[in-house]
Amino acid sequence: MSFLTHEQNGLVWLTSSLLDGVCHGFSTRQGGVSQPPFDTLNLAPGRDDDPAAVRENYRRFCGTLGVDPARTVLSKQVHEATVRLCTEADAGKGLLSPRDYAADALITRDANLPLVVFSADCGILLLYDPIHRAVGAIHAGWRGCAAGIPEKTVQAMTAAFGTRPEDLVAAVGPCIQQCCFETDGDVPAAMTQALGAEAAPYLARQGAKWHVDLSGLNRQWLLRAGLRPKRIDRCALCTACRPDLFWSHRKMGEARSAQVAMISLGEHH
Repeated sequence: MSFLTHEQNGLVWLTSSLLDGVCHGFSTRQGGVSQPPFDTLNLAPGRDDDPAAVRENYRRFCGTLGVDPARTVLSKQVHEATVRLCTEADAGKGLLSPRDYAADALITRDANLPLVVFSADCGILLLYDPIHRAVGAIHAGWRGCAAGIPEKTVQAMTAAFGTRPEDLVAAVGPCIQQCCFETDGDVPAAMTQALGAEAAPYLARQGAKWHVDLSGLNRQWLLRAGLRPKRIDRCALCTACRPDLFWSHRKMGEARSAQVAMISLGEHH
């Protein structure tokens, strides 16, 4: 169980060894053509970057993964717990055509339909059901986490595809880690209300502030949903600590882009 870093023609991305049977990747900010403050691998449309640069960045990132950028399906994130079942009709939405939905999680069993979620500190999770050949991608910031979106996505895959949670493999990607996620009491209160005593190990009080382990909390939701501990991979990289690799909303504000997590059924590269 480990996250691996890859580099090709200056483009840097991560994969999880647990998801070795399915095409996937977690992007960094390195290897694209966008100008500051979107430098360089900006994969988030609609942030005042040159749309042609964003399309070229998709061409490059999708090229390393071996998927068709014109078929990507992009989440439209509103920090809620809506899960969208994606089909062939959604191919290209978000990059080549408008998104006629809002969804922080996407699931599909259609081949060659790359699902994309965004992060600039928030949790991003990828799910793979090797038995029923289905995948999911989840954006889980603290609000989505408190709303239980990881568990709701597992339940949606069970309802749509017959997925058994114990068969799923999951990768919890890079996000802001406990070292940098300092909050007031509202975040711990929301997590405790949602998860009860299960939230306590991921909440550390330091003076008047709290430090929150968002990655651990999202993993806890997967365990609650029925996933096996050995089938959950977790990236230790902190988006706020590593501005060379990632964008961080907390460190950079709005003058930034976002990294993505992408997963697609089809030939594995």
